[in-house]
Formats: sequence, structure tokens, C-alpha cells
Amino acid sequence: AAVARRAFTPAATRSAAVAPILADVAAGAWASHTNKIGAAHRAMSALPKPRLPGYEGATMLADTFGVDSFNRRAMKAYLNKDVYAAVTDCIDNSKPMDRELADHFAEGLQRWAEERGATHFTHWFQPLTSGFAYKHDSMIKREGDHVITRLTGKMLTIGEPDGSSFPNGGLRDTHEARGYTVWDPSSPCFVANHGTGTTLCIPSVFFSWKGDALDEKTPLLRSSEALNREAVALLHAIGETEHTRVHADSGVEQEFFLLERDYYLRRPDIMQTGRSLLGAVPPKGQSLDDQYFGPFSDRFLRAMNDAEVAMWKMGIPQTTRHREVAPGQYEMAPVFAPANVAADYNLLQMDILTKVCEAHDLAVLFHEKPFANLNGSGKHNNWSVGTNKIGTLFEPGDKPED
Repeated sequence: AAVARRAFTPAATRSAAVAPILADVAAGAWASHTNKIGAAHRAMSALPKPRLPGYEGATMLADTFGVDSFNRRAMKAYLNKDVYAAVTDCIDNSKPMDRELADHFAEGLQRWAEERGATHFTHWFQPLTSGFAYKHDSMIKREGDHVITRLTGKMLTIGEPDGSSFPNGGLRDTHEARGYTVWDPSSPCFVANHGTGTTLCIPSVFFSWKGDALDEKTPLLRSSEALNREAVALLHAIGETEHTRVHADSGVEQEFFLLERDYYLRRPDIMQTGRSLLGAVPPKGQSLDDQYFGPFSDRFLRAMNDAEVAMWKMGIPQTTRHREVAPGQYEMAPVFAPANVAADYNLLQMDILTKVCEAHDLAVLFHEKPFANLNGSGKHNNWSVGTNKIGTLFEPGDKPED
């Protein structure tokens, strides 16, 4: 009877289908109620599932994953079948997209974003300043004495932020500082909620008017295309002609330190540089190796859990979290994704962790070596190459000799 009582949740005991059975079992009539126990479990499974906070109508993680990302599931819902097929063909095979197709895509993207409260859009890019940058523009268009909202294919595909103040490695003079952002359709658009509003973010590249790369994404995309071109040629040369495209995947393990925000604010060196420049060695560091995979404090775990929920909403497949070797050091890692998408995910992960930890009165440090005599924080890159026929070429299969 005690086992049976523990098997039922408080919500279930309030159910008319469960309460009488529980009362009989508690009275000791266990054997005669075996079938009723099965019925009780079936009744419990029919009860409403607990909902994640902040998600109306959602009952499971799978229901909320990617709700803020214009992924293929959203594209299927907001684009007609022909447009969806044409867009995915362009993405999967690196084909150019004409203006008409971009207009149709932008129309569906706008409807999706506005349903999530978006009033602005931005080309989200990665200049040489580290991190990311953007310029927000509203989607309004004046019509007489009123306005309408509109996102066109041209607005989606290209932007012209002032590039004069971004680092360029000596590539141009200030008076030649025009820069262009161009949409990267291989990375899903997403919405960023900032409390009082929502902005549609369009992952983009950033380059000069001469085509010089002024960001971190353009060299990565060019490298991926070079890898595809040469690897396909090699595969065809050895007779593997069924392979028509080669892609690179990446899974980034992000390590970081968590500090009490009050202590962080007392240390100008850590605030300015992300690492300690002075201080004493702690009495106990990592000498006993007892932090690695150790238990979380409830407070730190709550912060990491809130960050994961935000990542899942963005469509980031965050999966692993654990304590690292050094005191106060942690690691989070997602499932692998195409290399340029994985790079976008990692930037978003760091941004989400920073904001969520601040809300929990914590500070997060991503510096490679924030403290002397303690392990530094890595960003381990699990990298692989696959084709349209094989997930990864690093897996030899059952007959590696072939």
C-alpha cells in the first residue's frame, strides 16, 4: 500500500478515476485490485501533463523546441509546398535564389515573426570585433497617413550598414568603408525577445564593396565550399560518383566559469579583461579532482536549466551539462550541426548564458585562462566531414577495407 501511495501523484489522487482505487489499495486489498492498478495508470497517463513555464499550450520539451526558430518545420507551415521545395533545394545544393522566390520566402517569414511579436528585423552578422552585431530596422512602410508592415525579398537578402567603424585589417580607407550584409539561408532565422519587444534576426555575412570578407562567417562559408568542391572531385576520381556534395559538421563543447555577481563586480580586472590579473592562490584548487562531474548547487543548476530552456526555444540542440575540473567551472555542449550553423549556435549559447546568469545574480567567464594554477576553458570542436550519401567519412563502416 505504501508503494502504491508513492506511485500516485497529488494531481492524480484528485482525479475521480484514481482516488477510489488508491483508497482500496491503501486499505490492503492489493491482490484484488491488480487490474484496477493498470486502469489507474491508464487514467494517470490521460491527465494533463505539466507545462513548462512561459509556454502556453506546450506540454513537453519537444513541443517547445525551436519555437523561436524559422526552421524547416516552421517553413513547411508558413510556405506553400512549391516555395518550400524550391527554398530547401537552394539550401541543400547551394543554388542561387531569385528575387521572386526570396519575396515568397520573406512573406512567410514575416507572418511567422509577427505572430511572435516582431516589429523589427536585423541582419545578424559576426564582425571582426568578436561576438555578433546588428542594426535593427522596423518593418513599417508608409502608405499615406498610415503605415503597413512589410518584409520584401530585397530587405531579407541584403543590407547596407555603415562599415566605417568595424575592423578591416587595413583592407580599406575610411572613405571606402561601405559594407554589405547578405542573408545566409543555410542558417535558420530566429526571433530574439528582449522583454519589451521582439526582433527578427537574419543570419548574414558581412563584406566590403570589393568583396573582401569583414566578418568571421564569410571565410567559413568559403572554406566549406572549397572543401565540397575538392572532396567531391576526389571521390569521383576514385569511382565514388554517387557522392554529389560534401559537408562539414561541428559540435562545440563550451566551457566557462560561473562567479557570484557581487564578487565579479568587486574585481575591475575581471570585469575589464574577463580574467584575473592579480590575487592569491586559493587554499584548495583542483588538486583533489573532486569537482569533475560533481553535483551542482541548486542555484547554479537553476541558472543553467533556464539557459537551456532559452536555447531549446532557439532551436539549439543543447544536450550535455556537467561540472568541469576547476572550482566553479562548467561545460555545456549541443548535438553537432553543419559547421556554419554550429558557429551561430555557439555565439547564441554564450549570449544566452550571459543574460540568464545575470538574471540569477551570477557572472559567466568565457576567457581561455581566467585564473592562474587552474584549468582554462576550452571550446572543443568535434569536427567531421560527410556527404549526401554518408553521414560522416570518419566512420569506416563494417568493411573498412572497401
